[in-house]
Amino acid sequence: MVGGLFRNMRQNLDFWRNNVHINDNVLQAAHEFGVVKVVSCLSTCIFPDKTTYPIDETMVNTHTHRHIHTHTYTCTHTHTTYFQQYGQRYTAVIPTNVFGPHDNYNIEDGHVLPGLIHKTYLVWGSGRALRQFIYSLDLARLFLWVLREYDEVEPIILSVGEEDELSIKFAADAVVEALGFEGEVIYDTSKADGQFKKTANNAKLRKYLPDFKFTPFRAAIKETCDWFVANYDSARK
Repeated sequence: MVGGLFRNMRQNLDFWRNNVHINDNVLQAAHEFGVVKVVSCLSTCIFPDKTTYPIDETMVNTHTHRHIHTHTYTCTHTHTTYFQQYGQRYTAVIPTNVFGPHDNYNIEDGHVLPGLIHKTYLVWGSGRALRQFIYSLDLARLFLWVLREYDEVEPIILSVGEEDELSIKFAADAVVEALGFEGEVIYDTSKADGQFKKTANNAKLRKYLPDFKFTPFRAAIKETCDWFVANYDSARK
């Protein structure tokens, strides 16, 4: 069960219960049927609300975690215990904000960038919050690498570098440019910004893949917007 800030705020309990059950069922079934490798997908929201930046993989099991995604902390602990008791190499990746074709473009419940693309001219919040975005095709390439080559049980952050952290306003401007929108952009500051920043450290990823090339942000936004326009009728929204 996934969704953006506002859906998480509305359905806090549902997110917790559904995802805890999914996680437990999937990992137990994988173990019973002899699945060799499981790669679960977590969220940077698993990290403490009050922390130092940049966040890294060692911080997953420390401090009090944000209430919305506490189930993902349970997921990492479960991976570790399957390894300790049975030697199963089940692991998890922690991507930053994902975007790309085939996303959920629902304005109320989708994640930040598909929501921006759908709105194009009305942006909830101030635009000042900072995020690291990862193109879904880049994430898919990294997922395959994790599945085939990454042999650790401990999770790994999949993210662009700290220097590529962008404001929501910057992202909105890139969407406006990609869609050729010429109207006024209005920031509705009565809506919540969410956490101001969640800067993630991708040093562990770079240790393994120092030469991995991420798709340039504006190029990825243009490809995503072009896909949305071409598939507007059938896109999830």
